[in-house]
Amino acid sequence: MSFKSSARTLSRLALIPLLALSLSGCQTVKGWFGKDEPETETLPVEALYQEARDSRDGGNYSRAETYYTRLIGRFPFGPYTEQSQLDLAYAQYKQGKHEDATSTLDRFIRTYPTHPAIDYAYYLRALNGFDRDSFFLQRVARADMSSRDLSKVQASFESFAELLRRYPASRYAGDSRQRMVYLRNFLARHEINTGLYYYRREAFVSSINRAKYLLETYPQSEFEADAVALLAASYTELGQDTLAADSKRVLEMNYPQHPYLQGDWPKGNNLWGQLNPFGGGR
Repeated sequence: MSFKSSARTLSRLALIPLLALSLSGCQTVKGWFGKDEPETETLPVEALYQEARDSRDGGNYSRAETYYTRLIGRFPFGPYTEQSQLDLAYAQYKQGKHEDATSTLDRFIRTYPTHPAIDYAYYLRALNGFDRDSFFLQRVARADMSSRDLSKVQASFESFAELLRRYPASRYAGDSRQRMVYLRNFLARHEINTGLYYYRREAFVSSINRAKYLLETYPQSEFEADAVALLAASYTELGQDTLAADSKRVLEMNYPQHPYLQGDWPKGNNLWGQLNPFGGGR
């Protein structure tokens, strides 16, 4: 071996202790075999929770999820673990991991039914379902097709209703009621759109059934007037003049400005009711 080669080798060897010192301050240390030994495996529960909380508050939800998950795995009992499950669900929710968030919350609700923050668990579960479908709601809000699966929207509505039923005095009750109004009007709009779909295809019995269902299931919704107008129009097409006249009279008494009374509905595509986008948040 030449002198230069030996010198280079010695230089590299001399750098190893310095490199080891420089890595000693890092959060993750490489083991002898190149495997990571993250601090999540060594920190005490208090420090581990603080790291997770700081990551969450800083918007690093992926890192927060990692730390919360390891805390729960290493310390399966205690107040830090209980709170970490709620915080983990929130971090998953913020990342759009809706199924994971729902599973975490369901497990929390089953395990800690008397927890002081149990109402928040119900609220976050409902909110998780609401936000999961927010893009879907925007896309189909003006749709008039009869075939739509709104089971998730209905499930979100029922989740908010469950929160209000169980904890009517919860700090999240007011926001939940507003979201329920939004969802209720959305579901009513779906019914009137479907009724119009049938009407345009001269399936008048089906359009009547949709209008009746809307009036019975979503009374006082923003689309109540449209449902009454659709009844009048459909009964007229079927030659049931008495029922058509009764529906029209109800419409004149309660909604005298409805376009149907001016002969401009439902020929047009515009609905009389308007679905106001929900504003606000947590």
